[in-house]
Amino acid sequence: MTIDVGGPVAARRMRLCMAGSGGGHLRQLLDLEGAWGRHDTFFVSEDSGLSRSLAERTPVYFVDHFAAGQARLGAPLKMCLAGIRNFVQSARVILKRRPDAVVTTGAGSVFFTVFWARLLGAKIVLVESFARFESLSAFARIAAPLAHERVLQSPALSRFWPDAQVFDPMRSLDGPRPKKEALLFATVGATLPFDRLVRSVAQAAAEGEIPERIVAQVGVGGARPEGVECHDTLPFDDMLAMLDRADIVVCHGGTGSLITALRAGCRVVAMPRAFSDGDHYDDHQLEITEAFASRGLIQIARGPDDLPAALAAARAAPPMMATSDPAALSAYITSLLARWSAA
Repeated sequence: MTIDVGGPVAARRMRLCMAGSGGGHLRQLLDLEGAWGRHDTFFVSEDSGLSRSLAERTPVYFVDHFAAGQARLGAPLKMCLAGIRNFVQSARVILKRRPDAVVTTGAGSVFFTVFWARLLGAKIVLVESFARFESLSAFARIAAPLAHERVLQSPALSRFWPDAQVFDPMRSLDGPRPKKEALLFATVGATLPFDRLVRSVAQAAAEGEIPERIVAQVGVGGARPEGVECHDTLPFDDMLAMLDRADIVVCHGGTGSLITALRAGCRVVAMPRAFSDGDHYDDHQLEITEAFASRGLIQIARGPDDLPAALAAARAAPPMMATSDPAALSAYITSLLARWSAA
């Protein structure tokens, strides 16, 4: 087959690995289907509702959640044991599938996938997460030496990788907003519970600040306060259906949750995970939410005391619809793969 990348190039189907941990990292890879859909593609990811839904149509290999930040939250032994399992799991996948190329958006859970693939001769495309606006992620810093091509999604990061390609994917959406119900959907994302968010919503409801019906996705083992309909996880299609119906979404500060809610025309209140509260391995979600709020897309509540005012502001403001448009990035990766496959 031939792919037009500035002229006909004889190209073959590549054995392609798309590697991304749960949540927004995996969602960004799914948005690049225009690039990976034409190849013999498999995914490596953590076990989540989104990855299980993906596995119904595309091969997915599951690896254990692993992040260096686990040690910062007081679980160094848990981190080491998860890292050992992940190291072995990743080796088995790569030795079995032998990819020609890997496209990764991070993070820690897929580092060993990238490591083994590079060791066995695969080409590596490292796409820094859309979650990073001002500083590089730990994954990007550590995995950069393994990458043949580096891609940024924020112009501010060019000072770290001056030779990298830069794509800013944020776009406003026009068109009608889906018909909404008096429903507030609280979601903590696919990777970790976030009890502080769930309990903040329950507290606001108990104080009469939330007249809407509440449904919460709380994560495996997450808090389940009385009076709130709770689900550990939801299949991705069920999550999308919930967002289509929900007028208000209260979510953590991950880009995947924010973008998915904004695509559905929800009024979004974000509560960023904070290292000081034991919610996450660092404070990068504060950076994300401030960037989205500066564009007028969301309201921020940093804790239970801020939530009522943020909800009131979200109800008073006109709902915004936005998305990440991967077309330019997808075309760039398509051209890279075509060039490599023809070499």
